[in-house]
Amino acid sequence: MASLTQVLDADLDAIEVGSGILGTGGGGNPYIGKLRCREELRKGRRIDVIPLAELDDDALVVSLGGIGAPVVGVEKIEQGEECLRALRALEQELGHKIDATISSEIGGANSMEPMLTAAQAGIPVVDGDGMGRAFPEMQMCTWSIYGHQSFPSAMADEKGNIVIFRQTASEVWLERLARSCVVTMGAAAGIALAPMRGSFIKQFAIPDTLTQAWSLGKAVFEAQAENRDPIAAILEHEDGRLLMTAKIVDLKRHLKGGFAVGEVKLEGFGNFAGETGLIDLQNEFLVFRRNGEMEICVPDLIVVLDSDTGLPITTEVLRYGQRVAILALPCHDLLRSEQALEVIGPAAFGYPDLTYSPLPRTSEREAAQ
Repeated sequence: MASLTQVLDADLDAIEVGSGILGTGGGGNPYIGKLRCREELRKGRRIDVIPLAELDDDALVVSLGGIGAPVVGVEKIEQGEECLRALRALEQELGHKIDATISSEIGGANSMEPMLTAAQAGIPVVDGDGMGRAFPEMQMCTWSIYGHQSFPSAMADEKGNIVIFRQTASEVWLERLARSCVVTMGAAAGIALAPMRGSFIKQFAIPDTLTQAWSLGKAVFEAQAENRDPIAAILEHEDGRLLMTAKIVDLKRHLKGGFAVGEVKLEGFGNFAGETGLIDLQNEFLVFRRNGEMEICVPDLIVVLDSDTGLPITTEVLRYGQRVAILALPCHDLLRSEQALEVIGPAAFGYPDLTYSPLPRTSEREAAQ
């Protein structure tokens, strides 16, 4: 698979679709992020992508993105330089220039935000991220899980407000304080975390996820153009499993503490007629239950797609009556360690009675036969 070295206008549509799929419902609306990136390219700016292998060990890399509730991002349009101003505030605080950006999460609009900020700052974006999907809280990045301290950090809103977190008691406390701040800012802002060395990024980033999103989106478009099943193309590309085709028969979704939380009730159709499904969400889709029994949960990916087009449906655009396909995709091995599951396993989301059972990959299924 070819790797991205520069993102052109023609690549943005594919990244939008791929990141929407990997976002498991969250990360913000990638369509809006795509439009903002496109505008930067039209201004003559570049989006250069640097592979992990080419990153200098001493490079200073900042993980950044939007923070808040995805639902708000549809109605509260960003000023456009929130993350750039957070990045500049961090540089001023530390007295060092930043060499590259990287996505906190490849899912949704937060796949676009580091590209946008890199273009504005004239620096490259690293081909990787800290989640391989989207999660609702910042300490759920691989950097935090594997030892990076994310302070000092800088946060900016569209009104011109900038907040610096010089030190916090833990990564969880940074999340709590930033979450309280973003509620006051209107439930949407940009945040730039303390820089990491290239050597650390090479070890603990989920690799090549910008290329992965781009390639996944292209696979969907190619299937559509050739009248093939786009859902089957996604499953093949990501080594996933179809959980259910269903109609949304009930939807509960509200804002709570800066998150969009709720549940989606499903009635199966086609091969799944007579079955019921339930998805719990907190910005992202967390748990899938079939006929009342838990089947898939975090950190594996639960994806909701339009059953006809294969295009992703994010939490803020879920509607009663939508006909959807529910997919499960395996997460990266960095998210499956005991250390990681303490932070991103079901218990971390308030499900202490649920036990994570990794979704087998094709090679694992074949080896077990």
